[in-house]
Parts: sequence; structure tokens; C-alpha cells
Amino acid sequence: MDLGLDDRVALVAGGSSGLGLATAMELAREGAHVAIGARDPGRLAEAERRLKEVARGRVHATRVDITDEAAVRRWVDDVAAGLGALHIVVVNGGGPPIGTATRFEPSEYRGAVDRVLLPAVTLALAALPHLRAARWGRLLFVTSETASVPVAQLALSGMTRAAVVRFAQSLASEVGRDGITVNVLAPAATRTPAVERAAAKLAGDDGDPEAELRAMGRHNALGRIATPEEFAAVAAFLAGERASFVTGVVHLIDGGASVVGPAAPHLTSAAKDTYT
Repeated sequence: MDLGLDDRVALVAGGSSGLGLATAMELAREGAHVAIGARDPGRLAEAERRLKEVARGRVHATRVDITDEAAVRRWVDDVAAGLGALHIVVVNGGGPPIGTATRFEPSEYRGAVDRVLLPAVTLALAALPHLRAARWGRLLFVTSETASVPVAQLALSGMTRAAVVRFAQSLASEVGRDGITVNVLAPAATRTPAVERAAAKLAGDDGDPEAELRAMGRHNALGRIATPEEFAAVAAFLAGERASFVTGVVHLIDGGASVVGPAAPHLTSAAKDTYT
């Protein structure tokens, strides 16, 4: 299927690993010019190398902290100037600490907002003038299943991800007639390096990380966790021309877990909100 991504310019936050890198790789394979940003210089350089191996367009990599508002605005403007336009923005970053609602102080709630919600808002608003100038745009917000499904042990994630959803949906109603769609991707546990590290920690020195990963996937309709490539395929479709009438929607990518019923307690703690 031709997604209509040839020569589109895509910017992917958190693009050096996990879901961000998988999405960047998929967009690059489809012919988009791809700019990735992340904090870790080593992982960023390796991601750039991998992207260049598959890309049909140009690849840019920039060290940037998406919690730094001024740096984000510079990054967005530099990408648009360097690549000639901006069409696709993947808003992606890390998650907040784990715990129930009463575990955290008000300062920690503010910290979660600063870490998750405000960077998403900043990046979207910085990109919007460029998308409007192009008269064609795709904004994709990567959250987690907590944006749609309550998980008591992930109170900060649920609060901030739900806020991202409401921001994205309000934005969708405002920018649709500018040719811009806005969608939210809400994945459950996916086999990223972060989830593999969580599985290894749960397994301990004498345990089996693969068994922990299998346990994470038992409570859905498919009986396994997702691969980053499966997530990225959904993201690339929503970024393409074929999804031009899809906007304002939360896309729950959980293998059917939401229709199976409540998860066992050890599975919700194993997920650890490490989807990115």
C-alpha cells in the first residue's frame, strides 16, 4: 500500500529508541525525510546510522531535551528550515513514576505535568505554524493505554495521558480545516528496550526475563505483547494520505486487552508504564 509519504518531512521526538525509533524507521522506509530528536548522544548516533540504512529520503538527528521549551522550538524551526517544510510530528517521550494516587505529593503531580503534558503541548504548538503553512499535516501523540483504560498503580500516567488526549482532541477540532489531522496512539506493553529492562528487573538474578515478557502478554486477546514494528505500522498509516479522514481519535493498541477484562495485579505492576 502506498501511504503517500514520499518527500513528506517527519519529526519524531524520542526517536533514538523504542516506539519512537520504530516509527521513524517505518516513516523512512515509506519515503519520508525523517528528523529525530533525543537526549542521549550515543543512542541518537546509533539510531541515525540505522535510519540511514533504510531511508529513501534525508535523515537528521538532533540532541534535544523535550522538557526545554526554548530548545524544542529551535529544533522544530531548524528542521522545517533545513528540510524545507514540516508535515508529520510524532510527539513521544518518557512516562512518569509508578504509584497509586495517594503515594505522591502535589509537587510530584506538578512534576508529572512538566514531564509528560507540557512537552507534548509545547511541541505541538511549535509545529503547528509549519503544518498550517504546508496545508497538510499529521500530529501523532504517543501516550499509553492509561490514556483510555484506568490502571490504579499508574495514577500519574493516567492523569497526564488523559490530559494529552483532551488537548489533542480540542486541537483536532480546531485545525482540521487546515488539512491537519490529530490522533492519539495508546499502546499497552510493547517489546521495547525499556520493557525488556523491566522484565529483567522483575525476573531477578535467577529468573527468566522471557517468562516475564510472556506473562505481560497473557492478558489480552492475542496472548502476547506487541512488537515495536506493529505499533509503528499503525503510526505510519495514520501519518499517511490513506488516513486523511481519521482525526481526534484515541487508538488503543493493546492486542484486545481492554475487551478481556481486568488484569491480574502482577501484570499491571509489570507493565510499569514503560511503553516508550
